[in-house]
Amino acid sequence: MKRDQRRTPLIEAIEKHRSAKPISFHVPGHKNGLLMDDQPFYQSDVTELSGLDDLHDPHEAIREAEDLLTDVYGTMNSYFLVNGSTVGNIAAILASCSPGDPVFVQRNCHKSVLNGIKLAKAVPILIETEWNDEGTALGIRLDALKEALKAFPRVKACVLTYPTYYGFTYHIDQIIKELHKHDVTCIVDEAQGAHFILGSPFPESAIECGADIVVHSAHKMLPAMTMGSYLHITSPRVSERKVKEYLTMLQSSSPSYPIMASLDYARSYIGTFTKEDKEQNLKEIHKFVQALEGVHPQLVVKVSADPLKLVMKLAGRSGYTLQQLLESEGVYPELADPDYVLLILPLLKKDRSFPYQEAINRIQRALGNEPIIEKIKIHETNRSNSQEFFTTLALSFEDMEEKEEALIPLHAAEGEISAGMVTPYPPGIPLLIPGERITSHAIERLTEYVKNKANIQGHHRLDENRLFVYR
Repeated sequence: MKRDQRRTPLIEAIEKHRSAKPISFHVPGHKNGLLMDDQPFYQSDVTELSGLDDLHDPHEAIREAEDLLTDVYGTMNSYFLVNGSTVGNIAAILASCSPGDPVFVQRNCHKSVLNGIKLAKAVPILIETEWNDEGTALGIRLDALKEALKAFPRVKACVLTYPTYYGFTYHIDQIIKELHKHDVTCIVDEAQGAHFILGSPFPESAIECGADIVVHSAHKMLPAMTMGSYLHITSPRVSERKVKEYLTMLQSSSPSYPIMASLDYARSYIGTFTKEDKEQNLKEIHKFVQALEGVHPQLVVKVSADPLKLVMKLAGRSGYTLQQLLESEGVYPELADPDYVLLILPLLKKDRSFPYQEAINRIQRALGNEPIIEKIKIHETNRSNSQEFFTTLALSFEDMEEKEEALIPLHAAEGEISAGMVTPYPPGIPLLIPGERITSHAIERLTEYVKNKANIQGHHRLDENRLFVYR
């Protein structure tokens, strides 16, 4: 029998605690907000008190809230994460791999996946991706996976990213089916797809496609606070004991109750999302896209596989230029890259509104004075030209510990071995991984990011056009 998804057990427990007007002789130090001018927000920032349960050993409100989460996603067990999808990815990898185990991972993964593999002392095998017509990386190719399985029969796990940050998808069901033929655990970083369980026209969820562990960034697409995420175990191929053990190790021993309460709310929000809600939301999106297409003759708007993701391009300008134009009028996209900006739209219920019309007005003001460029220099989209099915690191993690680093000019780095992770953020997908050989493609991409003053995290000196390499 389906549970009542209108319930929010943890929020109810916190409200009950607050209504008793408690006097705080416990952490946190703001004392129910008294030291913060009695701010109401802080009154919900409590700790593991009687009646409020414990994330690391839940038996009461948090346990009930996680049971409701398990029910709405149809999993074996689902868990709240207060340290983001990063902690979910790392815990899943540590629970599935042993030192020396080969682990398959697609090249356009989030940096947390590579960090998890390093912590596990496993061996990353980078599987080449397939590409769409616009030159955007999607997921791993089935033929590449089959070749990697032949070369590494001892592989224990494969970590997939689905969908991409831009909302693009691929045939993940075929990939999972092939992995399971070889008894390989499939971990899916589905950070951007917590809403996929709502069904068509949203893509099919990795949970429905048979993945063994799925991690969701609830805060990205659902109404949860930043860092609020979910981890789902969907098959007995996974050791639940190990996953829980690593989550206890890696997550804060003082988890945030506001974040957990927001996760409880986000689960209830999607658990009570109706067919009428979805239909109304899609109508609003369609109207917004139609209006966007009329803002400027050279503004190209593309709806991703996920209707909540829009990519926009202004012909003759970089994505960074378009981002600056939008932000000059107070419209803030999720990210920009050399070609596009990405807009993430809200998952609205029919009784809620979003300032779409005001957004259109501001975008019209932002682009109103932009001239039409008659002769547009075609920008050749950079993409990997690799004909290989997969690649391995040129140095193992152990070898890297013994190597010295050198700082060299970016233009001279082709063929060298990267000594740092270099990651444009967002989206957090590394262009360079420690221990891998640097390609001309990577140098070309980095040069363009530097030219456009993109935010690039990691171990580098790109402000000086220099990289760290191993000698």
